[in-house]
Amino acid sequence: MQRDIDMSIKVLIIDDSALIRSLLTEIINKQPDMEVVGTAPDPLVAREKIKALNPDVLTLDVEMPKMDGLAFLEKLMRLRPMPVVMVSSLTEKSSSITLHALELGAFDFVTKPKIDIRNGLQEYAVELTDKIRGAARARMRRPATISAAHIAVEQKNSADVVLAAEHRTFSTTEKVIILGASTGGTEALKTLLVDMPADCPAVLITQHMPETFTKTFAKRLDSLCRIAVKEAEHGERVLPGHGYLAPGNRHLLLKRSGANYIAELSDGPAVSRHRPSVDVLFRSAANCAGKNAIGIIMTGMGDDGAAGMLEMHQAGAYTLAQDEESCVVFGMPKEAIARGGVDEVVPLQDMSRRLSVWLSSQGKRGFRV
Repeated sequence: MQRDIDMSIKVLIIDDSALIRSLLTEIINKQPDMEVVGTAPDPLVAREKIKALNPDVLTLDVEMPKMDGLAFLEKLMRLRPMPVVMVSSLTEKSSSITLHALELGAFDFVTKPKIDIRNGLQEYAVELTDKIRGAARARMRRPATISAAHIAVEQKNSADVVLAAEHRTFSTTEKVIILGASTGGTEALKTLLVDMPADCPAVLITQHMPETFTKTFAKRLDSLCRIAVKEAEHGERVLPGHGYLAPGNRHLLLKRSGANYIAELSDGPAVSRHRPSVDVLFRSAANCAGKNAIGIIMTGMGDDGAAGMLEMHQAGAYTLAQDEESCVVFGMPKEAIARGGVDEVVPLQDMSRRLSVWLSSQGKRGFRV
C-alpha cells in the first residue's frame, strides 16, 4: 500500500501478547493514513522506542508485566504527554483500571480484540482506527474532518429503527436532565454531576461504553456525587436526585407510565453505529418530556446525538452543547450546533451554573454551586 510517510499517523503498539500486537498491526497497517512504526512487549521497551521513533499515538495494554499500563501512563503524562488509546479486557478489574487511565489523561480506550473470532473484526477495526485518528487530531489540532478511507460497515441507522418520533402535549411540569457523551465524556460527566445537588431533577445518561465498564463507571460516579447514580434498569421509576446510566450494549429510553417517568432498555439495532445511542435517548426525551427536558450534548467523536438534540429543541427542550475549548473531541457538539438544535454553547466549568439559572427561570430552585 502506497503511503505518504510524512503524513501518516505513526503508531506504537505496547502489549505483552505477541498475537495482539500482530493483530493490531495488521488492522492499522491496512489504513492509508496510518502505520505501525514499532511494537513493544512492555513499558520498559516502549520507553526506548518512544524516544527513538517519536510516535504520534500509543496503544497501551492495561495489564502488563514489569510495569503495568497505569503506572507507565502516569509517568508518561507527567514527563512526556502524548495521545494514548488504552486496550482493555472486558473484566471488572480492567474496567476500573481503564477508567482511572482516562482520569490520568488517556484519550480513550478500546476493548481487547478476540483473536479467534474474525466475525465482527471489521467493526472492531473501524472503532480502533477511528479512535487513533481522533487521538492524533486532538494532539495536532487538525480539523475534525478527515478524508482517509474507512473500512466499510453496515448502513448507519437513525433512531427510527428503535422508536418513532411523536408529537405530544404535556400537562406535567416535572423536569428531567438528559446527557449524551462519548470520547472524553467520563471526565466531563464527572465534572458536571459532582456539582448537582441531591434534590436536582432526574438525570438520564448515555455514554458510549461497552458492558462491564458502565457498571464500574456508575459505581464511581455514585461514590463521588451527591445524587445517587446507578445503571438504569428496565421499567424502574425515574426519580429526582437520581442519575441513570445506560448499560453497555443496551439503549436507554425515557418513557411515561401515567404521571411518572420510567426508564426503558432496548436491545434494538445500533443507531449511529452505537448501542447505547445518544440519538435514541434524546428522541425518547423529545417524545415524552418535550419542553420539560434539558438536553446536554458533550465531548465525543462522530455525530451521535445531533439529530436527537434537534428533535428535543423542536419539542421545546432547553438544549446545551459543551464548547470546543473544554471538549476532548469537538465532534458531537459541533454537529448538534451545525444542525440548529442547540440553545447555548457553554464551557464545561459553567454548565452547572447555566442549568441552575435556567431552572430558576422556570420557577424551580436552582443549584447551589
